This record gives sequence, structure tokens and C-alpha cells, in this order.
Amino acid sequence: MTDGRDRVFLPATDRGSAVTPQRLGILVALGGMLLFALNDTLGKWLVATYSVGQVILLRSLSALAILTLLLWRNRTPLLPIRQPRLQLVRVVVSTIEVICFYFAVAALPLADVLTYWLATPIYVAALSPWMLGERVGPWRWGAIVLGFVGVLVALRPGDGGLAPAVLVSLLGSLAFAGMILTARALRGTPDTALVFWQTLGVALAGLVAAPMGWIAPSPGDFGLLALLGIVALGGHLAIARSLKLADAATITPLQYTLLFWGIIFGWIVFGDVPDRALLAGAAIIVASGLVIWFRETRARRMALPRRD
Repeated sequence: MTDGRDRVFLPATDRGSAVTPQRLGILVALGGMLLFALNDTLGKWLVATYSVGQVILLRSLSALAILTLLLWRNRTPLLPIRQPRLQLVRVVVSTIEVICFYFAVAALPLADVLTYWLATPIYVAALSPWMLGERVGPWRWGAIVLGFVGVLVALRPGDGGLAPAVLVSLLGSLAFAGMILTARALRGTPDTALVFWQTLGVALAGLVAAPMGWIAPSPGDFGLLALLGIVALGGHLAIARSLKLADAATITPLQYTLLFWGIIFGWIVFGDVPDRALLAGAAIIVASGLVIWFRETRARRMALPRRD
């Protein structure tokens, strides 16, 4: 993500056809979610041939090259590191999240993995009273319980136990929740600096793991491995920009379009068709996430001072 200090000013047009910053933010966010879905699809395709370590190493190196240029252009300082211990925690959980994701998509349908990842807002809401001191009311607690029910439905516990890949997915989604919680606590750090450090951490993990089972990529696959990092970074940049154009309350629900793209790309590229249990669990998770979003948005609005 970028710190996005510059703002976009659009020329005045007819009221009916004006492209307002709010509308532009929605379009950019939808584009960002599409980029994330393409990244996930491409990653699943590549881990069928190359090791997770090799994929995350080459992905991270290409992203770091672009990030370095952005940091230099925007004169964004990396040092001194603010709250270094918390930054280290974020690097660790983000590295775990990326590794878990690629291990999960190597073994599971894309829609399944994305369903588990979309449960992250539920974990964040459940952990925020203890980790961030935020108040969670009865409505949100009810939505949290409902969300966990959705996760259980999607897990299909009656199918003979949880597969290792499913457990890896749950660990990865919990690590993703840790990323969000630490990002909230590090609001004063520019987005590009946050993404740089977490990408560097993933690159170092890939550097350690990549030599084990290294396969020399063909020129075409090497380009795809590099593209993987660029597409992911493009998604981060798009979401960051959308949050500068529109408010978070508008952008947050759009994350659930990722599941739609996951189902479409999983079907077209890999021939995966989600079963009824997964669709039912996903619907419950999305409903729970939307209730949590609505209550958080309402609480923030009520906390704002009223104008006379």
C-alpha cells in the first residue's frame, strides 16, 4: 500500500454524470479485489509446479523492486522504525499468512480458501476488546457467534475430520487477523513502509526455503512468478487509493466480491465447483461480516460530535 498523500480533484460536470471521488473509490476498490483474485489464481497455478518457498521468494523480490521505487519517489522514510517490537510481530504474522495461503491453495479449491480468509473480520472483532481495548456490544458478539457457526458449516466437520490443508487455512486466516490488528495499532506508519517490511520478511522466509526443491523456471514461468508480486502489489495500491477516495465504511463490504471472483476463477481455471456446505457457510460468514461492519460503522458515527 502507499501512504497516498496526494488527493484527486475531479472537474465539475453535470450532476447526473459526475464521477465523484466516492464513486471512483468504489471502482478502484472493485479493481483491487479483482487483482487480488487474479493473484490468488495465478499463485494456485504456480504452486502446482514450484515449491511455496520458491514462489514467495520470486514474488516478494518483484514486489520489493516496485516498492523501493515508490519509497524513493515519495521520499517515504523507513528509519527510524516506529514501535519496532510491534512491527516485528506484524512481519512474523504476515509471513505466516502468506506461507499458509500458498500451502492451502496448493491443496484446496480457491473458493474454499477464500471463504476461510473472509472470516478474518470475525476474528478481528472477537480479539479487538483484548488486543485493542475496543468495546464490542451484544449485536457484534451475536454476529461473531454467527460467523463462527458459518466457519463450522464451511469446514464440514462430519466429513471425517479436518484435513491438514484446512487447518493451515485456519492458521493463515488467524495470522491475517493479526496483520489487521497490528495495522490498526500502527496507524502512524505510512502504508508503503508497512508493506515494505512485511514483504521483506516474506522474502527472507522464501530465501531460506527456496533452495529446498528449487526448479529452474522457464522464461515464461519466471515472468509469471514476477508478475505474481506485481499483481499483489497492485491490489494493495488500489485498496489504499480507494480508501483515500471513499470512506472505509463504503469500501469494507466490497471485500466480499473476492469470494465471487474466487468461485468464478476456480471454476474456469481449475474446474472446481463449490458444494452446498461451503456456499452455505460462506453466506453465513458474509452475513456475519456485514452485521459487524454495520454495527462498527454505526458506533463510529454515533461517536462523532454533533454539529449544531
